[in-house]
Amino acid sequence: MIHPQAIIEPGAQLGNNVTVGPWTYIGNDVEIGDDCVIGSHVVIKGPTKIGKGNRIFQFGSIGEECQDKKYAGEDTRLVIGDNNVFRECVTIHRGTIQDNSLTQIGSNNLFMAYAHVAHDCMIGDNCIFANNATLAGHVHVGDWVIFGGMSGAHQFCHIGSHAFIAGGAIVLKDTPPFVMASGYPVSPFGLNTEGLKRRGFAKQDILAIRRAYKEVYRKGQTLAEAMPALNELAKESSHVQDFVDFINQSSRGIIR
Repeated sequence: MIHPQAIIEPGAQLGNNVTVGPWTYIGNDVEIGDDCVIGSHVVIKGPTKIGKGNRIFQFGSIGEECQDKKYAGEDTRLVIGDNNVFRECVTIHRGTIQDNSLTQIGSNNLFMAYAHVAHDCMIGDNCIFANNATLAGHVHVGDWVIFGGMSGAHQFCHIGSHAFIAGGAIVLKDTPPFVMASGYPVSPFGLNTEGLKRRGFAKQDILAIRRAYKEVYRKGQTLAEAMPALNELAKESSHVQDFVDFINQSSRGIIR
């Protein structure tokens, strides 16, 4: 159902069974998939592509121009997957030509009220961003990551899958997969073991990840000193290999 007081530009494309509330604006170059529910007072601008089954609550701003002062009106995009929930006043900005001209969000994520995703961010699936969680530009977030309320990530930081960022934490370096982090700046305080159990990780995989964590964070070693043992543990578990790969690919350095 499209409310008569909604404004939908002629260039917008809406799928089947899309609901749009009153005083919502949907601009040209916006594509919205089937079964989406768009609340009242929402602004969606393009080029933006939104998948199926998403829900956007009132006063959301999706696909707006970014706040990067270098942005000069270039044709950049926002792509959103399926079955995400964007609660009240969430803001998502399009990319910049200084990166890949793209901000991208996967599927099955929850963005609580006032969460912000800046330009060029890349977010995986099944993540939770609590109230006022904020990502600066160019941040990459894996799958199943949780950001607590009032937390934030500095531009260009990478957050590995299954990581947990505590409320109020500020991430200034890359956070490896499976790690829980808190503080300003963040520091590690263990593994997200409960999260791994809930997601069906095998006991032997959790044990291997715990051993890898100890090599990096509990033995007082440099990363170079820890790497031989990590490579051996990676032979036991593909998840440890993910941990090792993340460390090797980090450009900002990991939290310690």
